[in-house]
Amino acid sequence: MRRCRLHVLGASGSGTTTLARAIADAWSVPHADTDDYFWVPTDPPYVVKRPVADRLALMRSMFVPREAWVLSGSMPGWGDPIVAECDAVVFLTLDPQERMRRLEAREASRRAGAGFDEVAWEAFLEWARGYDDPAFEGRSRAGHEAWLETLDQPVLRLDSAVPTGELRDLVLAWEPAAPTAPRP
Repeated sequence: MRRCRLHVLGASGSGTTTLARAIADAWSVPHADTDDYFWVPTDPPYVVKRPVADRLALMRSMFVPREAWVLSGSMPGWGDPIVAECDAVVFLTLDPQERMRRLEAREASRRAGAGFDEVAWEAFLEWARGYDDPAFEGRSRAGHEAWLETLDQPVLRLDSAVPTGELRDLVLAWEPAAPTAPRP
């Protein structure tokens, strides 16, 4: 796959950020993560949402005008203007039990030595578990699948149970079909 504007998404804990960084490193292009634009930097983090217009403006000022970049994270709805400028999309899936195991290990590591908010942690886990429930009203696999069907860009679907290096190589070897609509 040639260097391009690539969007990598999937459930929390599926490895989207890790894979996106690996691809960006291989291409020597910027990596951006939607959480850095969605949330206002706070201590503790992830408590104040940035207004949508501000998110989009910040993304446009930081990386969107570049020729190539890799963006990780989920942004159906609010980020559609940025996704419209992507050349291709990678969608990661992972067995729900393995995904939750990875999430719990990641979050335990992040919180080591810091003040721990048990209520916030439990709320996050409950939210993350909802992803695989088709009736869940938050970010869900069913919602991602429906959103992916609306895209003009080619979509590569990968199971992220394989090591990151193998996933990166699968993406780098991918030869997506040309988009059905030109980038605005």
